[in-house]
Amino acid sequence: MLAAAATCSNPRIRTEWDNLSNDGRNAFINAVRCLMGKPRSGQFSQSRNRYEDFVALHQQLTPNVHDNSKFLVWHRYYIWAFEDTLRSECGYSGTLPWFDESKYAGKFSQSSIFSNAYFGGIAIGGNCVTNGKFAGLTLNVGPGTGNGPHCLARNGDAGKTANTNAQVVEACQRQNDYAAMASCAEGGAHAWGHNGIGAVMSDKYASPGDPVFFLHHGFIDRNFRLWQNRDSARLGYISGTDKGGNRLTLDTGISINGIRPDVKIRDVLDTLGTKLCYKYNY
Repeated sequence: MLAAAATCSNPRIRTEWDNLSNDGRNAFINAVRCLMGKPRSGQFSQSRNRYEDFVALHQQLTPNVHDNSKFLVWHRYYIWAFEDTLRSECGYSGTLPWFDESKYAGKFSQSSIFSNAYFGGIAIGGNCVTNGKFAGLTLNVGPGTGNGPHCLARNGDAGKTANTNAQVVEACQRQNDYAAMASCAEGGAHAWGHNGIGAVMSDKYASPGDPVFFLHHGFIDRNFRLWQNRDSARLGYISGTDKGGNRLTLDTGISINGIRPDVKIRDVLDTLGTKLCYKYNY
């Protein structure tokens, strides 16, 4: 399925974490904390604040948007909506940072992301995060499909994060078909990054409870865009099926349950299209 898309004239640039200034990093973290301090919408009974609306949404839709070809396009719209909400509800003027995990494969703990200055520790054996800007955070959505208060925990495993390396990413980039590439990406660097950060991040349903989720998925979305850049026809091409086995088309809907309006796949295939209007710094 092919389609031409209009391009936006002034795309926002998503910057890799290491290329962000300290002020830029703190502006993002402060916007996330702002969202955590905002009242919930009331749409999700398990949510206790506006940030948790996004966790609850992901929990609710997990079976529909994992292990099928909707994975990449749905998450592209989901993290865009999160970024857009930070801007519209918390006065954030920046973009969603992304984490170049191929640079830190097997050594995530060496990234300043997991430092006391920012998101707190990673190699903490499944225990609660006690340092950084999210120390002592209580989560209410999850674990899994259940809900109840629990802490933000991590269980860093360098043996797992080693598999976010450039070779693993490139193996998926060499796929010629969208559905094959999406499946490769989901089971490759995506899965290894989640499980290598561990604990909350390894919870398929409620992993967005760890704010690092959004930097991780920025990496996955950036890899998707690089795959598209290898052949411009891919900006208007989709293949594969949804959870029910229905063939995806450009008119297949993408829903985030009203947090932002439903769109069609054609609206989110090109990050430089008029709907999304962003690009990655590399």
